[in-house]
Amino acid sequence: MTDNKNFDAIIIGGSYSGLSAGMALGRSLRRVLIIDGGKPCNIQAPHSHNFLTQDGKTPKEISAAAKRQVAKYETVTFYNGLATHGTKTGQDFKISTRSGDDFTAKKLILATGVSDQIPEIPGFSECWGISVIHCPYCHGYELRNAKTGILGNGDYGFEFSKMISNWTRDLTLFTNGKSTLTPWQSEKLKKHDIKIVETAVARFEHESGLIKNISFKDGSKAGVQTVYARTPFAQRSTLPKALGCELTEEGYINVDALQRTTVPGIFACGDNTSPMRSISNAVASGAASGAVLNKELIHEEF
Repeated sequence: MTDNKNFDAIIIGGSYSGLSAGMALGRSLRRVLIIDGGKPCNIQAPHSHNFLTQDGKTPKEISAAAKRQVAKYETVTFYNGLATHGTKTGQDFKISTRSGDDFTAKKLILATGVSDQIPEIPGFSECWGISVIHCPYCHGYELRNAKTGILGNGDYGFEFSKMISNWTRDLTLFTNGKSTLTPWQSEKLKKHDIKIVETAVARFEHESGLIKNISFKDGSKAGVQTVYARTPFAQRSTLPKALGCELTEEGYINVDALQRTTVPGIFACGDNTSPMRSISNAVASGAASGAVLNKELIHEEF
C-alpha cells in the first residue's frame, strides 16, 4: 500500500512486460506505480525457455528476481491488487482498484495480458502449460522426438502439424471430429507420416498435469506424451476497452512500433499486444514502452 496517490506513470500489470517498463521508468527517475494482481498467464508452466540468461528457470524465479531488481529504484512503488476502473480526468488518468483505492498519473501502461479460453475438455486445463502446450520455441526442445499430438483441424491443424514436425516425427493430428482438411493437405500429412485421427475427444487422462492418454468418445485411447494446442484468447482486463483503446481484428490492443495505443498517453506492452507470447518479447516491449513514455514526458515538460 502507498500513501502517494499521484504518479508520473501507472503500470497496470506487474509481470514481465510491466516490470520491464517499470525498470526503464525507475531508471529515468519517474514516479511509478505498478498495480498487479499476481496471476500471470504462465503460472502453471514448470520452466521457461528461449530467454537468454534465464533458460530453464521457473517463471516464478524469473519474475521474483525481476521484481527485486525493479524494487531497488526508489521512485517505483508496488500495489498488490486489481485495477478495475479507469477514466481520463483533465490532463491525468484516474485508476481505481477493487479495494477502493484511487490513483492518478500523467501516463498509463497497460501490461494486463490475455486470458486463454480453455476448451471444455476434461483434463485440458490441468495439463495446460505443462504437457498441453502452445509454443514449440518455449517447450519443443525438451519434448523433441516425443510421441506428440496436435489438437486442431483445417488450415490451422495442417500448418501447426507442419511446424511441429520439425521437433518430432512421431506426430498425430487429432481433429476432434470430422476432418476439414483439404484432400491435398491430408495427402501431404500422410506423405510425411503424420497420422490423422478424426474421433471426437472425451478427455485428457493425466497425472499431475502430465498427459498419459487422449480418451475418445467411442471408448478408444491414444497414448501421447505431449499435445500442442492453441486456444482462443480474450483481453484479461476490461480497462483497455473502457479507456477507449482500439483492438485489432485478432483481439490485440492496437499499438504502433513504439507501443503507443490509439489513445494519447496510454501505452500497452506484452501479450495483450502481440501473438509472440514469450518472456523475451514481453520484456522487450515493456522496455520500449517505458523509454518512449519517458521521452514523451520530457518533451511535454521541457
